[in-house]
Amino acid sequence: MHQHTAPTDSGRLNTEPAKAAGALPESAPAARAEGYEVIQRVLEQAVTQGGLPGILAEVRDGDRQWFGTAGVAGTETGRKRSQQDRFRIGSISKTFVATVVLQLAAEGRLSLDDTAEQWLPGVVHGHGHDGATVTIRMLLNHTSGIFNYTDDQEALNRYETHTPELLAQIAVSHPATFTPGSGWAYSNTNYVLAGMIIERATGRALAEEIAERISHPLGLTGTYLPHGSDPTIHGPHSRHYTKLFQTDPDAPVHDATELDSSMFWAAGGMISTARDLNRFFGALLGGRILPPDQQRDMFTTVPTRDWISNAAYGLGVSSVTLPCGETVWGMGGALFGSWSYSYGARDGEQLVTTNVNGDWCDGGWDDPIGIFTDLLQARFCGQSGT
Repeated sequence: MHQHTAPTDSGRLNTEPAKAAGALPESAPAARAEGYEVIQRVLEQAVTQGGLPGILAEVRDGDRQWFGTAGVAGTETGRKRSQQDRFRIGSISKTFVATVVLQLAAEGRLSLDDTAEQWLPGVVHGHGHDGATVTIRMLLNHTSGIFNYTDDQEALNRYETHTPELLAQIAVSHPATFTPGSGWAYSNTNYVLAGMIIERATGRALAEEIAERISHPLGLTGTYLPHGSDPTIHGPHSRHYTKLFQTDPDAPVHDATELDSSMFWAAGGMISTARDLNRFFGALLGGRILPPDQQRDMFTTVPTRDWISNAAYGLGVSSVTLPCGETVWGMGGALFGSWSYSYGARDGEQLVTTNVNGDWCDGGWDDPIGIFTDLLQARFCGQSGT
């Protein structure tokens, strides 16, 4: 999230697709009957009051699905956003990476108590960093104390290409944030290291492991980690617009659709769709991807600091307690021009995935997370926060 940005018998994937109810237009009587008009209203407010180019949301209720949208996929074409549109999911990538790590743990190919030094000798070293005291579990729940490399934009901008090794080097050139295990701080470096460990443990590219373990078995046809520095979004997609985090309402808008996401990689480089994310989180929350022991590990949370309000963090997943008191589970992600939220009930039966193709927000919201919270309120609390 922007800091503000093997399979075993008990863990085999259930590849039965949900029964799609089809996309319901915002004026459909079925939408009104099911209460989706409140969600549609929030979508429209995100555009008319928040000033965003476009927004989409897919709601899953058991075996039924509803899709709504407002605004446009591209300001030049005026096309509406669609269920097929792919977008950059930012830190929701971390959930996929953590899932692969936990599958490897279930297979006995690594342990969450293994250290970074065991798998990546000499990588986590210097300026108070000591990989021998950092476990894989600490990487996955952000208690490692390793500096967040994306906080050093100057260093990132000095290079045209960004390998995982370079990202790790940038991180350890700064002092550690705290002694491993003694605090919590969101650090993209943790997941770059986790991705490197996956590749070391399997001898295969991270993108291939995600595809073969998750995307293909679940039928996530729009979900993938780009290879190398490929800047394109393959398949149908919305344009991604950014103000480069300038808060001035009149700040210039840039098109960031073509983006070399290698500097985010395992920490936030993936691409997906709303339907794919609902299918993934439905299976994950529902216990159909991980065996019970690894499921318990993933959803054991620690308190967070200076992150999303009322949130706790597990292994690549988070819980958020809404203003009404309901708690939802999932993950959010933000990259230039694309902010996403995918959260649902703990059993995975009710889910909401939403994406905005802009990274600013006017109209009283501090950022798109305010809109996302209102959407979750509308779905899980029967009310809108606006």
